[in-house]
Amino acid sequence: MKKIIVTALLAFGFTTINAQEVATAKSPFTFSGYLETYYSYDFGNPDHHLRPGFVYSHNKHNELNLNLGYVKANYAKDLVRANFALMAGTYPEYNLAGEQDLLKNVFEANVGVKISKKANLWVDAGIMPSHIGFESAIGKDCVNLTRSILADNSPYFEAGVKIGYTSKSEKWYLAAMYLNGWQRIQKIDGNQTPAFGTQITYKPTSKATLNWSTYIGNEQPDSSRKWRYFNNFYGQFKVSDKTSLTAGFDIGVQQTVTGSSDYDVWYSPVLIAQYKPTSKVQLGFRGEYYQDKQGVIIATGTENGFKTFGVSANFDYLIADNIMFRIEARNLNSKDDVFLKNGNPTNQNTFLTTALAISF
Repeated sequence: MKKIIVTALLAFGFTTINAQEVATAKSPFTFSGYLETYYSYDFGNPDHHLRPGFVYSHNKHNELNLNLGYVKANYAKDLVRANFALMAGTYPEYNLAGEQDLLKNVFEANVGVKISKKANLWVDAGIMPSHIGFESAIGKDCVNLTRSILADNSPYFEAGVKIGYTSKSEKWYLAAMYLNGWQRIQKIDGNQTPAFGTQITYKPTSKATLNWSTYIGNEQPDSSRKWRYFNNFYGQFKVSDKTSLTAGFDIGVQQTVTGSSDYDVWYSPVLIAQYKPTSKVQLGFRGEYYQDKQGVIIATGTENGFKTFGVSANFDYLIADNIMFRIEARNLNSKDDVFLKNGNPTNQNTFLTTALAISF
């Protein structure tokens, strides 16, 4: 093919063409994709095939389905970069349920400009992955098959503009954002309040990452404004070649009523471990707790609100470098009867999930 290109160029008079330059020329475009199918069985046996309302990923019961599939185009050249990806699956169906029809299938759509020739300083604008949390919508990038309660109930994506700086040593990353809201592309009707975010990531060594992300905004119309302040902390540690640990803690507060100095609080600690006994096998374990007594994020209408412990264990098998089979068992245990089993209230929920994912 290279010889054909060179011959064609010579035929059109490009006599000074260098064959090596043609051979090494790199296109600024790259293309990729991801597809994750799953089957989940909820022992609560919901008739409508939908798992509890605070679950937004892998949330269909007793049916084979697509959690997330996307195709992505990336452009990167000199001082400009851009990403555009379209998606389908139950993840966009429920996480973007409130967006306009033409936006519900947009996974990413952003453009960035490097604003300094000396420093690694970029301004990016559009629809981007969230700056909050260590679990993304892309299953293969997460230790566990399903997402934690913490991840499913904080932003997976955001729309706005971001300025980000990476130090020369690449140990520090600093960013600030102007956003449309808490996991929102379009703003709420009657809401003209700006929202902001920040992120500080520090990598003291190649085996440790520490992160602090924040969010400030209002998720109601301005006439009933309630300020929300949210902090996300996590650390990721590579204990050995086979073992890694992740510890996270989210805490948020929101005004009880408009103009009040009283705040409702919710928080969630999580601990995740991964062990890789062989190059083909990965084991993941997670323990978590989520408390939202006043129902800011997860409303239950019960006496104690949402106070839930969770444990999960999963087994992954890498069929090939880009194909992964996973199975996970998970149990949630709440103080109040916030779940259903065969139509009756209960304080526990147990489910099994399998998934097959391919990236290309």
